[in-house]
Amino acid sequence: MSGILLRGMILPMTAPDHFFPEGEIAIQDERIISVGARGSAPENFVADTLLEYPNDVFLPGLINTHTHAAMTFLRGYAEDLPLMQWLQDKIWPFEDQMTDEDVYQGTLLALCEMIRAGTTTMSDMYVAMHRVADAVLQAGTRAVLARGLMDSGPNGESGLQENLALVRAYHGAGGRRVTVMFGPHAPYTCSGPYLRRVKEAADQAGVGLHIHVAETLDELHIIREQYGKTPVQWLDELGVFGGHVVAAHCVHLTDEDMEILCRNHVCVAHNPESNMKLSSGTARIYDLLRQGITVGLGTDGASSNNNLELFGEMRSAAYQQKLVSGPTALPAYEILQMATVKGAETLGLSQVGSLQPGYQADIISVNLEQPHFYPRHSIPAHLVYSAQSADVRTVIVAGKLLMQERHLLTLDEKQICHSVEQRAKAISRA
Repeated sequence: MSGILLRGMILPMTAPDHFFPEGEIAIQDERIISVGARGSAPENFVADTLLEYPNDVFLPGLINTHTHAAMTFLRGYAEDLPLMQWLQDKIWPFEDQMTDEDVYQGTLLALCEMIRAGTTTMSDMYVAMHRVADAVLQAGTRAVLARGLMDSGPNGESGLQENLALVRAYHGAGGRRVTVMFGPHAPYTCSGPYLRRVKEAADQAGVGLHIHVAETLDELHIIREQYGKTPVQWLDELGVFGGHVVAAHCVHLTDEDMEILCRNHVCVAHNPESNMKLSSGTARIYDLLRQGITVGLGTDGASSNNNLELFGEMRSAAYQQKLVSGPTALPAYEILQMATVKGAETLGLSQVGSLQPGYQADIISVNLEQPHFYPRHSIPAHLVYSAQSADVRTVIVAGKLLMQERHLLTLDEKQICHSVEQRAKAISRA
């Protein structure tokens, strides 16, 4: 039995008016046992560790609902290209040369970056996902993993079998820090019969789907030319929706598309910075939220962003929607929800995303004792519009310290950076 007592400001993300300017959180093993004003911890609680930061705000760990972690290997490699050319001429040929060990090392690098930026959970779609799972278990973070699946190439059947093996080997691993979904890449890379097979496999395994949907105008033109429908309408006709589905991007949606997503309880992973950089467009997030659709935030991969930090993503999401929908669109607290509690809902995770008794102790602290946080009129506004990844001081996942005073405790950051540098440069020179 181990106990941690946190003292400082607390933003539990349980309601907009819930805030403790002088609060404390008691953690026993992997769970929160109390959240409240200073002195609210149970009388019989014994803390092995006390972290007292009166000028830090403690809040739930951030949740990245869509990324490709090992694409850290391609950070800065293929720049300033449209999506289809970027994928076909640069990204996919590079990835064909990556080994399982490369994926492992690239994921470790991504996890170093995400922990430093206060992200405690990621939803990752890639290849060699058993090595991604190994990296997550080593780092101590939380993850929802899906093997990226396409039948437009030679690995459609083997990829599906790998996803099945991933479910059997890792679903629920690490005290349920790792869970698994199926990852059909996109409507334009998966045929109708293949998508039905993937959906059937996921349903039989009792897990959900993670898929790119309506990301670009090129995708819309391809699907309309082939099937006479939008990507959302076609996926609905195939029966892909229903159960737990995370649809990444959803940039180009009609009103009917949004009604379909709402009716099927599809969750959306919004990636504003990747969408801007690749000139994919601006998703109608304000409209999606008004329809009651659950939306989380993602970074996409480091090859199209080029970082994996959600503070900048929150800021970009807010600014984008204000630009197209007016200054009152997506207030700061609503954006914070997308990065925490709504992120957990997007990924189908219970007992994470907010700070309350019985929940997993996935907690970060942000150091507000810095010029860009004064005066403190609104803590949520400061976290969305002013905070940077370097402001994160402490990261805890399932009651275990992963970063303290900005020092990573579970990963050898220097060695990982060196390994990825050498491996990525060798591939780029080949």
